[in-house]
Amino acid sequence: MARSPERNDGISLPVLDTAPGYKRVANLLEKEIVSGRIKPGDMLPTEGELAAQLGVHRSTVREGIRALENSGLIKRVGGKRLIASIPESGAVAWYNTRAMALRRISFLELWEVQMEIEPFCADLAASRITDELAEEMMESIRRLEKNIEKDEAVIAHDIEFHRIVARASRNTALELSVDPIGVLLFSATLDLYQKVPPARQRLLHAHKMIADAICRRDRDTAREWMAKHIRDFRRGYLVAGLSLDAPITLDQRAMRL
Repeated sequence: MARSPERNDGISLPVLDTAPGYKRVANLLEKEIVSGRIKPGDMLPTEGELAAQLGVHRSTVREGIRALENSGLIKRVGGKRLIASIPESGAVAWYNTRAMALRRISFLELWEVQMEIEPFCADLAASRITDELAEEMMESIRRLEKNIEKDEAVIAHDIEFHRIVARASRNTALELSVDPIGVLLFSATLDLYQKVPPARQRLLHAHKMIADAICRRDRDTAREWMAKHIRDFRRGYLVAGLSLDAPITLDQRAMRL
């Protein structure tokens, strides 16, 4: 007599990948690049060669490649050949800025992060800054002095200054963390200097003191002045009557930064 099949509740089958073909191509190539098996600068096979290797239509490969080009992981050389690449920091910042805006991040949330990151960043910058970046920092301040009455220019300078400090820290993780916060804060502070005009001069003075300490390699003073600057930023926001808890609406002018 034949035995009845036994039930086995322990079997676990993988979920079928139902993503469109171009996404599967993009995901496969992205995995190879991010894992380091394909390194930045490595030449990729042609679209035709990839289609043959992966067993898909060339149009499917083309769509997958376009997705990776948009993310900065692949770029074309000479208009045709494909190479793996590292996304530019500006593109990464803009992607993260949009993500934070869509999650309705508030000024207070960003400020709390700034209070931790920025003084640490200034501390590292004071111990690692190069002469080239020191000059770039001072030139940024000179441009601010010439445009101190132009609100949008003041905000753009503020973002640029903190980017330079982050670069001077020579810590890529910090640089990638600081940039998207600064870009989103552009949208949060568009009305600040109209409502609190003295904030312009306070920002200029703080940046001068921070830059002076960094360029003198005075880590303690750089950290102290940066913390004071970030605390003053919150104070100005309150004086302007702006809500600390309201979600920040991303202004499209931030795309130019």
